[in-house]
Amino acid sequence: MSNRHECTLGDLIDDGRAELQTGPFGTMLHASAYEDSGTPVIAVKHIGDNALIHADLPRIGKDDVERLQRYKLRQGDIIFARKGSVSRRAIVRADEDGWVQGSDCIRLRLDTDKINPAFVAYCFGTQAHITWIEQHAHGATMPSLNQEILRLIPIMLPSKELQDHIAHILGTLDDKIELNRRMNRTLEAIARAIFKSWFVDFDPVHAKAEGREPIGMDPETAALFPDSFQDSPLGESPKGWVVGSLHEHINFALGGDWGKETEDEVHTEPAYCIRGTDLPALQQGQLPELRLRYLKPSSREKRSLQPFDVVFEVSGGSPTQSTGRSLLLNRRLLGAYDLPLVCTNFCRLVRFSSEEVALFASFLLRRLYSVGVFFAHETGTTTIKNFAFKRFFENFDVAIPDQSVLSAFSQALAPLLEARALSGTESDVLSTQRDVLPPHLLAGEIDGSREGSG
Repeated sequence: MSNRHECTLGDLIDDGRAELQTGPFGTMLHASAYEDSGTPVIAVKHIGDNALIHADLPRIGKDDVERLQRYKLRQGDIIFARKGSVSRRAIVRADEDGWVQGSDCIRLRLDTDKINPAFVAYCFGTQAHITWIEQHAHGATMPSLNQEILRLIPIMLPSKELQDHIAHILGTLDDKIELNRRMNRTLEAIARAIFKSWFVDFDPVHAKAEGREPIGMDPETAALFPDSFQDSPLGESPKGWVVGSLHEHINFALGGDWGKETEDEVHTEPAYCIRGTDLPALQQGQLPELRLRYLKPSSREKRSLQPFDVVFEVSGGSPTQSTGRSLLLNRRLLGAYDLPLVCTNFCRLVRFSSEEVALFASFLLRRLYSVGVFFAHETGTTTIKNFAFKRFFENFDVAIPDQSVLSAFSQALAPLLEARALSGTESDVLSTQRDVLPPHLLAGEIDGSREGSG
C-alpha cells in the first residue's frame, strides 16, 4: 500500500483488511429476552458523537450472549446506524468490549495490525464523509444504510505510522471532550440529588419538623421550607404546598412538524428538527447532526424552540423502554446551531408558566422517566408506543412548592448549570477542531503531522 492510498471500504473488505456485519434479525433477539442486568445491547439511540451513549441500555443474559456470539463487539469496532441517524458513528471503547450489536446497527471491524480504527472513525466524522453518507442513504422520511452503501464509502489511508500519529492528536482532543462529559454527568448527578432531596424526600421539611437545621443549606433558604406536613391526595406533603397537575402550569404546548426535505412554494423556512432519538445525546451535551427540514413560515414561527422550553417525546417506546424522554432547552444548545430548532411529530413542545417552573418540571419529568412511571400512560402496539400526553399532564398530581422555593432551587442550580454550559461550549469548539483537522493532518499542513521515514 502506498503512503496515501485512496480506496473504498469495499476494497478493504475484498482484500481482508475489513469486514461488515449487520445486526441480528429481530426474530433472533426478542424484547422478552431483555433483563434488568447483564450485557448491554446497542441500538441506534446509543450511537453518539463517535462514542456510545450509556443511558437506557437494554441488557441480555449470558445464554443469549453466547447464542449471539457473532454479534459481540470488540474494542475498535465502528458502529453505524441502519436507520435514522445514519451520519453518526461510534467506536467501541475498552469498557464496551463484549457488548452486543443490536438489530438496527451495522458493525465495521478492521484489521488493527494494518489499519488504526480510531483514525478511520475520525475520518468518518469529517464533513465530507457526513455529506457523502447523507447523499447516498436511502429513504426520504427515514434515511437508511446497508452494507452495499457502506462498501462504496471512499477513504484515504496513509501509512500506518501516520494513521497512529493522527489518531493520537485527535484522541487528545477527544480525551478532553470525554473529561468534560464526565464532569457534566457529575454536575447533573448533583443537580438530581438536590431535586430529590428537596422535592421527593422532603429532607429540609423533615429536618425542620424534627428541630434540626437542614444539611448543606443556608439559613435563608431553610427558612423558605415549612416545618410540618399536611394530608393530601399524595399522602403527606409539605404544609402549604399545592397538590395539583403540571397542566395547570403549562402556558403553551404544541406537536412537532415533519416539514419537508426540500424547499417548495409552501415550505420555505429552514430549521433543524429534534427527534426523540436525539434527546439522549443532547441531554449528555453531545451535538448530533440534526436533520434540516423546511417548514411553512407560520409553523416555524410557532414551533421555534426557546430557552426553558421542554421537548417531550410522545412516540417510539418499546416493551422495555417507555416514551417520555424530555429535554430542557438552554441558550447554549440553541446557540450551537445556525438555524432555529423545532421538534418533529414524535415530540411535543411544552412551554411552562415561568423559567423556575420549567426547571422544576424538567427534573421531575426526567425522574419519572427513570423510575418507569410513564409505562402506565402509553397506548399503541407492542412495537411502537404512544404517550397519552394530555391525559398525563392533566391527571398526574404532584406537590408543587411556592415560588420562593422554586426560585431558591433555580439559584442553587445556577452555578451547576453555568459550569455545564461552559464545559459544553468548550467541548463544542474541541469537537469542531477534531472534525476539521483530519484533511489538514493528512496533507502535512500542521507541524509534527508528516510521516516518518519508516
